[in-house]
Amino acid sequence: MEKNRVLCWMYSPKCFRNPSTKPHKENGDFEEKETSQRKPGGWKTMPYIIGNETFEKLATLGLLANFIVYLQTKYHLDQVFAANIIYIWSGVCNFLPLAGAFLSDAYLGRFGTLAFTSVASFMGMVVMTLTAALPGLRPRPCSRGSTCEHPTAGQFSVLYASLFLLAVGAAGIRPCSLPFGVDQFDPSTPKGRQGINSFFNWYYFSFTFAMMIALTLVVYIQSSVSWALGLGIPAFLMFGAVVMFFFGMKVYVYVEPEGSVFSSVCRVFVAAFRKRKLKMEEMVGCVMYEPEPVGTKLKLTDQFRFLSKAAIITDADELNPDGSPVDPWRLCPVQQVEEAKCLLRVAPVWASGVICFTAVVQMGTFSINQATKMDRHIGPNFKIPPGSLTVFAMLTLTFWIPIYDRVIVPALRPITMKETGITLLQRMGIGLFISIISMLAAAIVESHRRSSALTHPLPDGLAAMSALWLVPQFVLSGLAEAFNAIGQIEFYYREFPENMRSLAGSLFFCTMAFANFLSSFIVNIIHRYTGKNGHPNWLENNLNLGRLDLFYYFIAGMGVVNLVYFMVCAKWYRYKDTVTNWDEEVKSKADIESKPYQLEALDSKA
Repeated sequence: MEKNRVLCWMYSPKCFRNPSTKPHKENGDFEEKETSQRKPGGWKTMPYIIGNETFEKLATLGLLANFIVYLQTKYHLDQVFAANIIYIWSGVCNFLPLAGAFLSDAYLGRFGTLAFTSVASFMGMVVMTLTAALPGLRPRPCSRGSTCEHPTAGQFSVLYASLFLLAVGAAGIRPCSLPFGVDQFDPSTPKGRQGINSFFNWYYFSFTFAMMIALTLVVYIQSSVSWALGLGIPAFLMFGAVVMFFFGMKVYVYVEPEGSVFSSVCRVFVAAFRKRKLKMEEMVGCVMYEPEPVGTKLKLTDQFRFLSKAAIITDADELNPDGSPVDPWRLCPVQQVEEAKCLLRVAPVWASGVICFTAVVQMGTFSINQATKMDRHIGPNFKIPPGSLTVFAMLTLTFWIPIYDRVIVPALRPITMKETGITLLQRMGIGLFISIISMLAAAIVESHRRSSALTHPLPDGLAAMSALWLVPQFVLSGLAEAFNAIGQIEFYYREFPENMRSLAGSLFFCTMAFANFLSSFIVNIIHRYTGKNGHPNWLENNLNLGRLDLFYYFIAGMGVVNLVYFMVCAKWYRYKDTVTNWDEEVKSKADIESKPYQLEALDSKA
């Protein structure tokens, strides 16, 4: 046999292994789920799980919705500094769920991760409440005719400590609460599958409910009654959520850690690199390593063929007597190879969401500042809190989803012949387009607001223009989320196999994280390089002297480029292909030899 020339069938250890030999397990490998023998609790467990998630969102969103106002009025920070704190903190809150998913899958399990991070989230809310309740933890109020005090290093330390604890809480609750809830149902029964579908609906309903309360009642209390009370209420509710979560311990089903998907993906890349000298023509008719699987089988694809080398058996010495690989960093199963390909295929599509949400996150910072410079009165006595304007985005999201699901999708099915009406990528693309329109609307409104403030100013530099003119940009932002955000979440859950669901849940949060980091970078660059040669700084602390409208146009321009990029990625993308019944694919050694798992068809497409 020529050097590096391999055999012509797929090797499945289950067909050759001595039945008395126990499977070999490597550290970090995926193993079959081991759950307690307790019967799945189903809906009995939902009050504890959904309650914990709801109150965590209520705590975080109740702070975030009005946080820029808190930093500017109580900590006397300028607009750009306050926006950077929010961008970075939001980015960290959305990025850490990736680490939380890793710890959950590899070491702590979902319950352990949720327990630890729920306590951390409660502690963060307590510390944040103390910054509002204790005068010594923030600068003294500004007095007329004098310069406002800036926070001391100690005061900043307490503020950052509370934000850190809240970020730790988000790291575990966000990626684990949804999978932990799904664990409580038995997917092998019709009742269990129906329960999972209903759970998703109630999960997102509770999420929306928490946002509505946070953006109305909590924000109103913070702005009009007391910051200490407005922050203390979410802290108290978070305490109730922690207690409620631990009360459910006797009815939960606990799934043991299965091993991290990150180590699996890394092994595929290392193994493919170590076999990089294998030529494509030598891969025709090769032996592919395929151990007995658990769950849905992913079919071998011809994309990223260099990774397929990781599953090729080039030497019999690569296998132990029981059929397991001697070195899992040199030989990986086809399933792991396809999981790594799933991640690579999704990555370009995921990147497009970052620019989309760079537009969306502006609604929580500069759009709130726009409201502070407009007439917010409804009637003679009621004044809309600036942070409450984001409720229009949530209302749009809430009302649009059932309309889309119950009216638009059924109407499109006969036309497109697709169960979902349109593909998930098409849904995401529509969201990208709407996010561009939202930035254009924001720019036009800001141009009119600035002109009104300069030509017909009200007291305190307010524009003679109702803050309700900001509603269209918030509504469009909500529509962009309804299409792109929900499309992303469903896209990741459909395209990743079961053992990568925690990673799938974390990817959307990573989109938000990088959108916030990118926003911080753009804001700093624009603030640094505009405002020269007699031109106004776009992000001047006094909005009436700046050019926020040009900043919005700039984000819209980025969105146009991003939309073109997304269309290219969508045309290139191939949806996941699976085999649901593994045992029908490979039954015996004779079946393997008669139906070799070859790359000949793939080679013809290279």
